Amino acid sequence: MESYKKEFIEFMVDSQVLKFGQFTLKSGRKSPFFMNAGGYVTGAQLKKLGEYYAKAIHDSFGDDFDVLFGPAYKGIPLSVAAAIAYSELYGKEVRYCSNRKEVKDHGDVGILLGSKLKDGDRVVIIEDVTTSGKSIEETYPIIMQQARVEIKGLIVSLNRMEKGLGGEKDALSEIREKYGIRTSAIVTMADVTEYLYNKPCRGQIYIDDKLKAALDEYYAIYGA
Repeated sequence: MESYKKEFIEFMVDSQVLKFGQFTLKSGRKSPFFMNAGGYVTGAQLKKLGEYYAKAIHDSFGDDFDVLFGPAYKGIPLSVAAAIAYSELYGKEVRYCSNRKEVKDHGDVGILLGSKLKDGDRVVIIEDVTTSGKSIEETYPIIMQQARVEIKGLIVSLNRMEKGLGGEKDALSEIREKYGIRTSAIVTMADVTEYLYNKPCRGQIYIDDKLKAALDEYYAIYGA
């Protein structure tokens, strides 16, 4: 596992973005872990988060893109932070773009904020986490209605590795097949489990035998 992936796992735990226990998800599933990117709230956290995204984007897509698209609302700060970090780390200027939930009819009109999309743009979509793949069904048509662009792929911070809408394959695999785009994640839950299981992180064991059993039980039902 690359060193930045290990650092990112520790970063999620330190930031209390990744938590372990008993949680009821939006889908109704009872999960032994919960990830909420809304927990990154300080300037230092957002700077580091942008750097982790930038490294993962560079690993997955190289410089073969022009725009980072962050779906409203959580994707907005992600796209901004990652665009800044990408410029600093790799010397390439990429634009950020996001959608609004409501179309603006005065001033900076339209459904987009940030950079406008234009014909020929190569776009990477950036999100926090994909559980079922439902969000991409909303985002994809919005992007394609703006211009004749090429969507190079989707990057998330954590791949939960759960069944998507089809009920068999994981959500990122379903997205790859349906839309013909590459998908990637900074880390997967398999990475997280491997790194934290019975290993101290900041002096604490986050995944002990009991939690590992709960994770195994959860993935026996919902895992892809």
